[in-house]
Amino acid sequence: MSHIIRNFEELATIKEREDALAIAEAGYENVNTENAILRKMRIENEELVVEDRRYPLAGRRVFFVGIGKCAIVAGRTIEQLLGERLTAGVALDVSAMEGGLTKIETYIGTHPEPSDVNRRATERIVGFLSQCREDDLVLMLISGGGSALLCLHDAPMTCLDERTLFDELTSHGASIQELNTVRKHISKARGGGLAKAAYPAEVIGLIISDVPGDNFQYIASGPTTQDDSTVADARAVLAHYEIQPPAGVAFIETPKESKYFERVTNLLLVTGRDALDAMRAEAARLGYAATVVDEHFADAARDIGRSVAAKLHDAPSRSAFLYAGESTVTLGEEHGKGGRNQEMALATLDDVRVDEIILPFASDGHDNSDHAGAIADQVTREHAEQRNLSISEHLSAHTSYDFFTTTGDFLNTGHTGSNVSDLIIAIKT
Repeated sequence: MSHIIRNFEELATIKEREDALAIAEAGYENVNTENAILRKMRIENEELVVEDRRYPLAGRRVFFVGIGKCAIVAGRTIEQLLGERLTAGVALDVSAMEGGLTKIETYIGTHPEPSDVNRRATERIVGFLSQCREDDLVLMLISGGGSALLCLHDAPMTCLDERTLFDELTSHGASIQELNTVRKHISKARGGGLAKAAYPAEVIGLIISDVPGDNFQYIASGPTTQDDSTVADARAVLAHYEIQPPAGVAFIETPKESKYFERVTNLLLVTGRDALDAMRAEAARLGYAATVVDEHFADAARDIGRSVAAKLHDAPSRSAFLYAGESTVTLGEEHGKGGRNQEMALATLDDVRVDEIILPFASDGHDNSDHAGAIADQVTREHAEQRNLSISEHLSAHTSYDFFTTTGDFLNTGHTGSNVSDLIIAIKT
């Protein structure tokens, strides 16, 4: 049997671990980008049907633009769905995928930090969209990772300036909403910028949400959505954290004219809720009383992990608690390699009891590293003790990646081509 979690068999050393991993795979499967597109879209009588909306295709040019961690998978699916009806397209992703595209140009950018590679690809996308006419239809897939990819600064700002600003904000524990409020005002492609570039074409924004609350303005910094925030709001975020922006930072006001958005329809394609629904069903199938506790967690990874552990302690046997959201990690000046989910797992490892398993993981398969997440349970603790690893020392140094690499209790999925949020499974056996 093939598994989405590549090291499933190595990790599933006890039945309880096998259950937790099976629940995780159910979540991964239900947010698969190809499956999500084909659930919501079909061709019928030379019309593109998207949910209950119909778009005539005959005699019009149809373009595709994909942004973020799901761009290439989505592009491949759209090529298969539309066939010769698709005119051309551009996809900007964070990772190459097997299987070439025939009508869609592909670019691989850097993430989470911006780069000149991202800037050049964004310039190509804006140039591509500028050819659009009023009778054209643009399918625009927006997914997580898009904020870092969509770099289009005003001079004299550079990608180094943005990286410096991003690192400062993340080290202070800024939320995704705060990060993207700033990002929208330093790139002409974010905050409705791509909708403006595609004007006057008809645009269907296909949104894969990785942001708690599913607010389109913050998903990939809202390139197809009219933005409510202002430059003053971006400056207020920096002031809150007492961050002085680099001298080269040039703030940009987002497009406010309503005409750019009158022919844009943004649709939610898939969210963390889809993962949670599938995980709850699989947990129930395995005999657990499954509860979705939180769809939008957004606090510090350590605090969330300890809260999950405390709830699990008070639960009856055969309980399963499920969560979705995005946590934060506040780094010191000296820190090693890790990720939000691995840090959360490490923070719970001293608390987790013999009959408990906590599994935080990233839906995109990339927890700031080639690990997707990690397991916190008695087995992991035994592995750490056998190798004389100090949980507290690795937690203080933010070296959760090294810790779980050494114990072997990390998830390996590779780039999944999906991205809805981080997820947590907590079960009591």
